[in-house]
Amino acid sequence: MKNTTIRFKTTILLLFITMAALPATVSAQNKKADKEAQVKSLVEGKNFVFKAQTALPTTGISRQLTTDFDLRVTQDTIVSDLPYFGRAYSAPVNATQGPLQFTSTDFQYTMTNRKKGGWDIMIVPKDVQDPRQMALSITESGYASLTVTSTNRQPISFNGYITAKR
Repeated sequence: MKNTTIRFKTTILLLFITMAALPATVSAQNKKADKEAQVKSLVEGKNFVFKAQTALPTTGISRQLTTDFDLRVTQDTIVSDLPYFGRAYSAPVNATQGPLQFTSTDFQYTMTNRKKGGWDIMIVPKDVQDPRQMALSITESGYASLTVTSTNRQPISFNGYITAKR
């Protein structure tokens, strides 16, 4: 009799705990769905900012970026304000400006859907000599990886996230 009462009380307690946790799970799923819809809207609208958090040079160590470095993408303009760490094969024309600090209004933008969700975006600036191409891989949750290939420098990658333009 005593064991039956303890089992009954334990079952009731577990039922209450499960019922209390259910709204939190539904709320988290709603937030995730809202975030995915926002990211999809930004990517398909070609109106977002890639915020770089980590720089991954081809050689050397990865670097956590403490300053705001970003790549701003709109329908008609790309503005890059990214750092560069790596080896250059030729001297720059303008030594006061970084190799990944530029504005492009003539570029090719190709977006493809990935099989497991997310997007791969290829950006090829035509009015800037360097870099040659920028490959951006974005997950449904907004995390992104950017790989920059240059003509006169080693490639460099960045990890970060995308957000709405402010």
